[in-house]
Amino acid sequence: MATDDLESTTENGYNAKDLAVLEGLDAVRKRPGMYIGTTDSRGLMHCLWEIIDNSVDEALAGHCKNIEINLESDGSVEVHDDGRGIPVDKEPKTGLTGVEVVMTKLHAGGKFGGGSYAASGGLHGVGASVVNALASRLDVEVDRNGKIYWMSFQRGNAGIFD
Repeated sequence: MATDDLESTTENGYNAKDLAVLEGLDAVRKRPGMYIGTTDSRGLMHCLWEIIDNSVDEALAGHCKNIEINLESDGSVEVHDDGRGIPVDKEPKTGLTGVEVVMTKLHAGGKFGGGSYAASGGLHGVGASVVNALASRLDVEVDRNGKIYWMSFQRGNAGIFD
């Protein structure tokens, strides 16, 4: 690109400073349809199936025998399984717990050929984080190694909420 081209972009009022770079869950919140197809009831069902698919993947891998789905009167949904649970130890690259990585980072998970899963449904590393980004509230409880771990999120942000 010649210097003249650079000057002309400044003159027409459209410059690199006018570009927006959305990262992480902000992109999901800005354009949810890109991730769940639609923002109506079908998109809501897509979100629910993303979470259910994680339990189904555990079952297909031979680590889960029971999946329980509860539709609550307040509109919330609970999905329970007796699988291995989301890893709770620190992921070396990010320094975050496995739960935080799965729930807050796009394109992160155990289904990218690392040997943990032979088959998987869902969006392959974006499902749970997309659901978390769009959920007004999401609580995760993991039963692993004889202990129970939990985290709460609002629109993808971790915290302690009433």
